[in-house]
Amino acid sequence: MKRDSKLSGVLHVLLHMAETERAVTSELMARAMHTNPVVIRRILSGLRDAGFVRSEKGHGGGWKITRPLAEITLRDIYDSLGAPQLFSIGNRTESPGCLVEQSVNAALGRVLDEAEALLLDRFGAVTLAQLRQDFHDRMRASGKTVDLEQNHAV
Repeated sequence: MKRDSKLSGVLHVLLHMAETERAVTSELMARAMHTNPVVIRRILSGLRDAGFVRSEKGHGGGWKITRPLAEITLRDIYDSLGAPQLFSIGNRTESPGCLVEQSVNAALGRVLDEAEALLLDRFGAVTLAQLRQDFHDRMRASGKTVDLEQNHAV
C-alpha cells in the first residue's frame, strides 16, 4: 500500500519558503519538489484558505508564509489538508453479525482511536519553528547551505 506523503511534502515546501524573505513561485517549488506547479498551487491554495500563506501576483510575485512559524503546528497543517486518514489498519466488516468480528473490531477501534488521539496531540505540540531549528542544526552539522533551486537537483 502506498503511503500518503502529502503532509511531509507540504511541510517540506513550507520550510523551504521560510528560508527566503521574497515570494517563491510555484514553478520554483515544483522544480525543487520534482512535481508539477499545478500540484504546488493546489496544495498552497488550501493553505491560503487556512490563512497560512498568501499569493502575490505580478513581477516578483509568488507565495509567502503569513504567520510566524512558532504559531503553526503540524496539527494545523494536517487539519488544513482535510485531516487525511492516519492509519491504513481498519476493521473487517464482512460479517457484522459475527460476535468474534464485533469483539475484534471493538478492541481495534479503541486502540486505533487512542493512538490517533495521541498522534494528533503530538502533532499539536510540534511547530514549524521547531522543524526549522532542527533543519538549521542539521545544516550546520553537515556544512551545507540552503538553495531551493540547487538542493534538490540530484
